[in-house]
Amino acid sequence: MSEPPGATVTLAQSPTADEPSKPLSAQRVVPLRRHGRWIATAVVLVLVAQFVHGLVTNPFYQWDRWGYWFLRPTILDGLVITLEVAAYSAVLGLIGGIVLALARLSKSPVLRAVSWTYVWALRSVPLIVVLIFLYNFSALYKTLSVGVPFGPAFFSFDESRLATDMVVAVVGLSLNEAAYAAEVVRGGILSVDQGQHEAAAALGLPKGYQFRKIVFPQALRSIIPNYVNQLIGLIKGTSLVFYVSLLDLFGSAQTMGSTYPGDIVPLLLVVTVWYLLLTSVVSVIQFYVERHYARGATRSLPPTPLQKLRTGLTELRARIRKEAAV
Repeated sequence: MSEPPGATVTLAQSPTADEPSKPLSAQRVVPLRRHGRWIATAVVLVLVAQFVHGLVTNPFYQWDRWGYWFLRPTILDGLVITLEVAAYSAVLGLIGGIVLALARLSKSPVLRAVSWTYVWALRSVPLIVVLIFLYNFSALYKTLSVGVPFGPAFFSFDESRLATDMVVAVVGLSLNEAAYAAEVVRGGILSVDQGQHEAAAALGLPKGYQFRKIVFPQALRSIIPNYVNQLIGLIKGTSLVFYVSLLDLFGSAQTMGSTYPGDIVPLLLVVTVWYLLLTSVVSVIQFYVERHYARGATRSLPPTPLQKLRTGLTELRARIRKEAAV
């Protein structure tokens, strides 16, 4: 009799005159003991318990001051600015990424070269350098004008008045985000099977219609989950706008830390918890977006955390009943 993987079968011994043989249905399958797994689990639990104990009992963290600062109006105002910058940059970055991806996939060598150069440059330059450069952009160009190239200008405006701290932060993050979003969008478009393009062309559909109705909807299955994952990096990247004089969540905590030097650690913990909450929300959104676009690509949708919990409890009750019956 073949053994199932991960289990050993206790077979009945040879029958004797005094002990009749057991039927096959009475033979018991004994699960294989995995001692290494239990040892590793115990070590990890001990380490986690020590970490939590030190985090809670160490007076250096000053959790009472953390509770004082967590919902202070200064911190919440900075949180609102962080959300605004992240939202504007996410939308503008995605739009710019779509334009750059289409330019990269076009048949025009000029568009391909310009798009490739932009993506290469913005992914190579650190974000903090881009923000500081834009913050000092008025030193290079005091006025900006729109008109005929190398000819007269129709109108001009003062760049320093237009480039507020919020505008500089959003433009800098959007330019950086567009470079990464372009690769996400391009990869999503290239992931569509070539047979879809050929089938659409065989039907005589216009190129624009093919892209809008056939190619791009299928590409969204790959684009949206990956770009939602990109938003996590964008939210953390908003902490750099403090260096262009915009008091976001991190900037507000940094300013309060300068005023109250004894509360630097609690303020940093406040920022840490808020970023953990924001990225956790985005992670939940990412899970459900991926689950939504998995329809039609997998035989069954991945279970939600609540469904996993229900399944685990059901299996645990069944195991307990089985052990009690034995």
